[in-house]
Amino acid sequence: MLKTKITDLFGLKYPIFQGGMAWVATAELAAAVSNAGGLGIIGAGNAPASFVKEQIQKARKLTDKPFGVNVMLMSPFVDEVMETVLEERVSMITTGAGNPGKYISRLKERDIKVVPVVPSVALAKRMESIGADAIIAEGTESGGHIGELTTMALVPQVVDAVNIPVIAAGGIGDGRGVAAAFCLGASGVQLGTRFVCSTECTANEKYKQYIVNAKDRDAVVTGRTTGHPVRSLKNHLTREFEKAEQNGASKEELEKLGAGKLRDAVVYGDVLNGSVMAGQISGLINDIKPAKEIIEELFDDAQKIIKNLYGGLE
Repeated sequence: MLKTKITDLFGLKYPIFQGGMAWVATAELAAAVSNAGGLGIIGAGNAPASFVKEQIQKARKLTDKPFGVNVMLMSPFVDEVMETVLEERVSMITTGAGNPGKYISRLKERDIKVVPVVPSVALAKRMESIGADAIIAEGTESGGHIGELTTMALVPQVVDAVNIPVIAAGGIGDGRGVAAAFCLGASGVQLGTRFVCSTECTANEKYKQYIVNAKDRDAVVTGRTTGHPVRSLKNHLTREFEKAEQNGASKEELEKLGAGKLRDAVVYGDVLNGSVMAGQISGLINDIKPAKEIIEELFDDAQKIIKNLYGGLE
């Protein structure tokens, strides 16, 4: 077992978070990851507060372990979702797409830890200054909305820049990636795409299988012209996006093209016309199995690698 600042801070067996992916990270997946010794996270996405409350209460029936909620700060329901998080007194939240500063004091009053996802050193330092408990440094290899810096470059720079624990995310899918994250100075890891391909994940089986079948160069980026690039697996939709961007489509036209497409893929299994958000690690994933097996395999392999590495250096 790898004990780190993250295991101590959140009361975990393993220093691993499950990414709070919209439509994917439901109560079932979050509870499975928490029961396995990691930190499961419910993805609020753009969902209304009533849905988030329902998911929190469902997760509590499935696990007595800590779990969190990912709050997307650009959501039209963000204020109501934050109120729900406060009322339900979840263990922690992760945040993305904005600044959680105006909510921090109330969250701290309820002893709810705040862990922002950041793509840069500057934002990491800003989040530390407003009271974040830890930072998730997410590299561009990840699925969904992305930044520009790679995990290899970003994580050590964030580690050097802040005094709070850093969790590495983006491009981590096996024990080698976990070991590498610790070598970069991280105190934990966050995985998203790998947990999509878990038996407890409620995503459509076609979505999972599309990831399993993916090759190394199948995760592509669209939407750079909007200022909000997204990584997903190439299909008819990504080709439509590329063509529209090349033809000078407006931000509004591109947003309309992508509206509802993630749900189409995750819920309904339309992997050709929907948005199959997934990271570059997709090419390394070749099976679907329980979250417990995924986590145990990750850390068994990581420990062996670290032991061999330091054993070899002695």
